[in-house]
Amino acid sequence: MARLTYLMLASLDGYVVDEQGNFDWAEPDEQVHLLVNELQRQVGTHLYGRRMYQVLVAWDTISLDDQPSFIRDYAGIWRSADKVVYSSTLDSVSSSRTRIERSFDPTAVREMKATAERDLSIGGPHLAAEALRAGLVDEISLFLAPVIIGGGTRALPGGLRLDLELVDERRFDNGFVFVRHRVAG
Repeated sequence: MARLTYLMLASLDGYVVDEQGNFDWAEPDEQVHLLVNELQRQVGTHLYGRRMYQVLVAWDTISLDDQPSFIRDYAGIWRSADKVVYSSTLDSVSSSRTRIERSFDPTAVREMKATAERDLSIGGPHLAAEALRAGLVDEISLFLAPVIIGGGTRALPGGLRLDLELVDERRFDNGFVFVRHRVAG
């Protein structure tokens, strides 16, 4: 059975965007990006909420001329994976290997996990909250940026308790810290 992982960059106080929707403080440097690439290379299918998809779809068409190798590598990883976008408002998608689902169905995601040959990832804090509450997420990976932003969209949902087991951690020269936890049980 494939794993469903949730990977997100967040501020130290646990937000993915500030109150104005900005996330410029979360730009990964080469060292961080290399680990993101390593983790995302294991993923065959990405599950995205509409907003997260609309941010990441730029990787489908971004000009790779004059880009460093780690950026070109990530673009290739993103382009080669299947993508499912959960949206009740999006009319179409502009990236290859992408389909829209109108609502999040935990039973369908369980079936995807049971039949997938490669891991799945879930992106976007609102969609991830649904998957976490449904007991679908196997691992949570957070890249914590060395900044406190004081408010915005939380990386993890309130009102949910999960026991976790730390399976990896790393420090980066830019002050980011990576933690990866397996959901216990």
